Parts: sequence; C-alpha cells; structure tokens
Amino acid sequence: MDFRLLFSTFQADPAHAKWSQQRQLHECLRRSIRDGTLTGGTRLPASRTLANELGMARNTALYAYEQLATEGFLVASRRGSVVASIVSLQTPATAPGAGLSLRSGLSRRARTLPALPNFDMPGAFAPGVPSLGDFPVTLWRRLLDRAWRSLKPAQLNYADPRGEHALRTAIADHLRVARGALTDSEQVFITDGTQNSLDLCARAFADAGDKVWLENPGYQGAVAAFGGAKLKPIGILVDAQGMAPTANDWLRHRPRLIYVTPSHQYPVGSVLSLERRLALIDHARRAGALIIEDDYDSEFRHEGPPLSCMQGLAADAPVIYLGTFSKTLFPALRIGFMVVPACLAPSLAQLLARTAPRGRQADQLALAEFIRSGQFSLHLRRMRRLYRQRRDALVAELEAQLCDVADVHGSTAGMHLALRLKDHALDDVRMSARLLDRGIAAPALSQHAVGLRTQPWRGFLLGYAQVPVDKMGSLVKQLAHVIRSEAAA
Repeated sequence: MDFRLLFSTFQADPAHAKWSQQRQLHECLRRSIRDGTLTGGTRLPASRTLANELGMARNTALYAYEQLATEGFLVASRRGSVVASIVSLQTPATAPGAGLSLRSGLSRRARTLPALPNFDMPGAFAPGVPSLGDFPVTLWRRLLDRAWRSLKPAQLNYADPRGEHALRTAIADHLRVARGALTDSEQVFITDGTQNSLDLCARAFADAGDKVWLENPGYQGAVAAFGGAKLKPIGILVDAQGMAPTANDWLRHRPRLIYVTPSHQYPVGSVLSLERRLALIDHARRAGALIIEDDYDSEFRHEGPPLSCMQGLAADAPVIYLGTFSKTLFPALRIGFMVVPACLAPSLAQLLARTAPRGRQADQLALAEFIRSGQFSLHLRRMRRLYRQRRDALVAELEAQLCDVADVHGSTAGMHLALRLKDHALDDVRMSARLLDRGIAAPALSQHAVGLRTQPWRGFLLGYAQVPVDKMGSLVKQLAHVIRSEAAA
C-alpha cells in the first residue's frame, strides 16, 4: 500500500484543508478502513516508519493509531497495528439491492399513506395562504423580544404539555366572544397546527379499524392523518348545505369520528345548515361518536352575521373544536389549538404528559399578548376588509368572463372559493396542471374526493387572500383561456 499516495489524495480535497495534520491522518486511515481500501488483517507500518514516509512528527502517527484502536478499527498485536476484521460500511455498487431509495426502507403502512396537500404551491390562487405582506412584523418582533426578556430560567425547560396557560386563557376568552364557544382554559390544548391536531385526535380518540366520516369532496390533510392511524375513511357527500349523511350511513357505517368543516366547507365552501348541525350532534351523541369541527378560516365572514361554532350549540355537545393561527396570522407560526369536551380534558392532558412535552414558550407568550392587547382583533378586522375587496374583485371577474361555463360557490366566507365547471366531462386535473405551468395555482376539485363514492364536483379551488385586486382580471383571463381551450378540444 502506497500510504504517501493515499494521504496526499485525501489532503487534496479542499474540505480537509483546514484540518490539523493529526485529524487528516486519522480520518484518512479511518475512511480507508471503512470503504475497504484497507481490508481486515492488513498490518500497518510502524508509527515511526509511517511518520517518516509522510514527513510528519511521529506523535501525529501515534495519535492516529491510538484513536483508531480506541474506536475498534485497529487491533494491537505482536505484529504491530492490524486492521480489525470488520464488514465494510460501504455497499458495493454491484451488491444485491444496490441503489435502493431511502423510501424503500419505510414500513408498508408508511408507504401507503396519502400525500398531504401541497401547502407551498407557487403562484396566484394558492389556497390557504394569507396576505403575508400585511402582517405587522415589527409589532410581532417587539412582542417576541418582550416575551424572551420575561422568561425565567425554569421556563427554558419543557413546558406544560397543554401549552402556556396565558395563551390557553386568551384563546378561550376570544372563542367565547367571537365564536360562541362554551369553553374555559382547561379545555384548550395548544398544538403545532391543524395537522398536528388531527393526528392527535386520530391517535387519542380512535383505534385502528374504527370508521371515520369525512366530507366528500374534502380535506386531504384529514385523509392523511386518519389513514396514518389506520382508521377506515367513509366519504359522505357534500351539497349546498354541507355534509349530508343518510339514514343508511348511520346504520351501515357507524362512525367513531366525524370530521367536518361546517363554517366554510373545504374545498367547495358550503355552510352546514343549522338543522344539519343539530341533527349531526344528536346522531353523534346517540352513536357514541366524536365530531371534529375544523374551524380553519371562519374568522373571515364576508356576508351576513358571524356564525357560531357547533361546539357552542349545546353544553354537552360531543365536539372537538380545532382552530389555527396559520390563516389568521402566518403559517410559519405553527401554532394551533384544540378545544375538547370537559369530560375528555383530564385524560388527554395525562396522555400528552406521557408523550408530548412542549416548548416554544416565548412564541406562545407573545401570541397571548397579541390577543389580550386587542391587536389580534384589529388585525382580523383589517384582513376582513382586505379579503372582502379581493373576493369581490375575483367574483366579478369570474362572472364576467366565465359565467357561461362555470359557477362560483362558497364565496361568503374564508380565503378561497370554488369554481365549479358546468360540463362535468372536462378534465380539471389536466387544466390545473396547465395553469400551474403559467404560474397559477388552481387545485382541481376532483382531486379532493374521499372514499369510494363518486363526487360530482369538477372545477378549481381558488385562494384569493394573497392576490392584489389589480391582478384579478389578467389572472382570470388566463384561467378562462385554459378552460375554453379545453372545452373546445
């Protein structure tokens, strides 16, 4: 073995240029053993001999040999330092299975999980994206700085798994006033967002094989969360009044969990009627089921009075209420919350204490102050005005340019609307791909199907919160061009 060539080749790599000579020799020999260049049983030259050959101090060679022996790569014997007989850590390119991707190492269950929605779609009309440029960043920095300065050393440890008490109290106070919720801080649990809340609901309140009802079409993030917990999804068709389960559904597909977005159905925007809300609560109570109410963007109501949440319709409603600050503030905040029935709060707190220690106290304290100071309500009022203007501009352009081929649905609230094609034979998936090539994110409604039942919605999900009013006309013109060219093909 030409150790001079081996060492000079290793030194030639710019990544090793700033290393000490001791580290260079140690890493060079260790890598050569690991990749099989120096095979088990190979006797290395004496430290003095190696040092002379490489033009370095003997202590440098001695250090490398001693370190390699400590790590188990070398064995000291009467023959000197001998490479240990270990299996090479490098998989030969010709070995069976070479080139397998990391994904192939996942479990079968993990490989079959449905994909989450693409939350970072580029371009206009991407759903779920608030107007990030209008968030008061300077104020938020001040609140964060104040929160960090107030932290005591003990608060740098793991925190209450339920979340900071100040934030839970602020959320409970806000929900009682703004959403008609019946709650106190003991029922509020802080999470890392809606997806985390859904994962927790699936693990905490259902067992593998239990049935879960989801709206069809519906939110694919919920499909992914419940699929990951090995629950059985049952798609319940949605119409103009929201989820519409039949008597046969209750008889043949008795659910453990029922996931709904009643204030602004995702993706089509229907509002679950009061009659259906009360009926769903009544049937769920009798079936021993829990309703998961995802109130993801209900703070933005554009027409009519604010709607109260389902959770507040009855004191004993079997409803778990989910909320998030990703839509009202900004997605990177990664803070959401759950409001659980009072009878479930102690058990959930015990579960989280065993499995989910929490942190990020400063973020939570800053958010609590943002809410308590009135800045949250002020920001919501500003965003409601802005989003209403953008909604109005989008609806006007859609009706002017596409009223003969499509209908607008779900524009009374939230940050998105649905554009439903009148010709259900058109391929909304193909058109969505063409639009994305133009920089327009318009997810196809047909890709939000849940379960085995065919859902009749074909069209697009259009988020408008981040799109300036003066851009609406040109964007809808491109949308119309793609739809009409597809219809003419």
